[in-house]
Amino acid sequence: MPSRFPPRETLHRHPGDGWVACGDHRHWGLYGAAGLLLARRAPSSTAPGPVTDVVLQHRAVWSDQGGTWGVPGGALAPDETPVDGALRESLEEAAVEPRAVHVLGTHVLDHGPWAYTTVLADVAPGARVTPGAADPESLEVRWVAVDDVATLPLLPAFAVAWPALRARLDGRS
Repeated sequence: MPSRFPPRETLHRHPGDGWVACGDHRHWGLYGAAGLLLARRAPSSTAPGPVTDVVLQHRAVWSDQGGTWGVPGGALAPDETPVDGALRESLEEAAVEPRAVHVLGTHVLDHGPWAYTTVLADVAPGARVTPGAADPESLEVRWVAVDDVATLPLLPAFAVAWPALRARLDGRS
């Protein structure tokens, strides 16, 4: 069965792609990395309503820590802000249009020579987001109910960060 995606070597490449050594492990992204945690909220007469779902990516098995779930994201390009990088990556990997995103803030995991920024966001007022796997880096991309996130095999760093990220989306921290 032919793949619906182009060969890996034709993926989006930029000078920020590469590994950074950090102690006894390594991280992807010569200039750091960023991802988008996009939330959908229940309708409410008081703004904002409670978060019901978030967009998650089931990572391709061939990728680093493949087979796990996390946010769409990746390496930052030179001189790219984490917000711009997260929006670019979510478009490339999950077909999430940047104009459909309302950025709320960021959460940074700082490892000294390398950092990962999670961009927290809501669906912009009046926008509709139908995420989907847009390149071979994903097995699946979909809305996941917030109460079901922790039941998935999560990317380990995302699993550690999820309680704090959810609290931020819920306005509890």
